[in-house]
Amino acid sequence: MRGNGIRLVISLVLCQMAGVFGSIFNIRSLKTWYPSLVKPSFNPPSWVFAPVWILLFFLMGVALFRVWRLGWTTPGVRTAMSLFFLQLVLNVAWSGLFFGLRQPAWAFVEIWVLWGLILVCILLFRDLDRISAWLMVPYLGWVSFAAILNGAIAWLNR
Repeated sequence: MRGNGIRLVISLVLCQMAGVFGSIFNIRSLKTWYPSLVKPSFNPPSWVFAPVWILLFFLMGVALFRVWRLGWTTPGVRTAMSLFFLQLVLNVAWSGLFFGLRQPAWAFVEIWVLWGLILVCILLFRDLDRISAWLMVPYLGWVSFAAILNGAIAWLNR
């Protein structure tokens, strides 16, 4: 039980830290560059993003924990977790491209690679633990919306 408690905490902290690292790129641009962009009518209010991401990173952490608790020797766990960490890195990288480098067009390309990796993670998680797969579905939905929003912003500000 103690080992699972530690795994749960590590999983949750790792995912929330991805959000923290990603937000480092946002800090300056959210006050200067982002407000100056032309945005589509479906752009949510700024206050929506933080609570949504906190919830999504929480769900991702629980999903990661549920897979990790199966153990490294369980077939498919290492691959699933490796791809999970890769998509987590791409999640942070998107913030770096969009907000840090202020490159919405490049971020648009990158977010579709991220989207594909999330889908692969869901499929791999499904084979290991169906609940973990379902916990990742809201993330895929939000990234789908974010990709459309990113594309619209890139188009409107070309």
